[in-house]
Amino acid sequence: MYDRARRLRLAVAALTAGAALALAGVPAAAGTPRSAAPGFLEPSELPPHPSSDWYAGPVTAGQPDPLPICVGDALPSIASHRSYWTEYDTGALQVTVVERSTRRAKEFAALLRRDLAGCARKLMKQYPDITAAQKYYGRLDVEEGAHVYGIHTASTWGASDIGLFAVGRDGRTVTVVQWGRMGSFEHAQVADFRATTVTAVDKLN
Repeated sequence: MYDRARRLRLAVAALTAGAALALAGVPAAAGTPRSAAPGFLEPSELPPHPSSDWYAGPVTAGQPDPLPICVGDALPSIASHRSYWTEYDTGALQVTVVERSTRRAKEFAALLRRDLAGCARKLMKQYPDITAAQKYYGRLDVEEGAHVYGIHTASTWGASDIGLFAVGRDGRTVTVVQWGRMGSFEHAQVADFRATTVTAVDKLN
């Protein structure tokens, strides 16, 4: 039980201040790679933070560590990812998977959406010390479509975190975008995140 709770804390923290702490040893100059791989968001394309710039690590092959909540178990080893952080309590992540066919990509995107649709219920079943709630923010008309979700988690140890999630597809390529910070639904930058999602899916081609 301890190991499961610890994994959840790490996954939730990666959406918020933990993303910055995990990369605190990276010099500021490394925040923006000299040449980011095509298809990934630039820091300036994320929802604006009122008190900090965004920074980014390199595009990295494989699954992110720790795996993100809700969608982490479905991410294959062929994924690529990029982490983003601010100087405060906000973090983000983009994971992209290029499938062998459009059919497989469509099925994978549908799997991710099912995982997100049942995320709050699954979290509370797995972790009795977590209370979770979620909202569906609708479909975005970009390429083959993108869907946006919000997940709020509150724990018995005092943490309260809000995360926004998007799943989008362009042909054989599927991307997941996450943004998170400490707070609740009232702190979710939904309009900004929807714009970020459209940009992310547009860049997949």
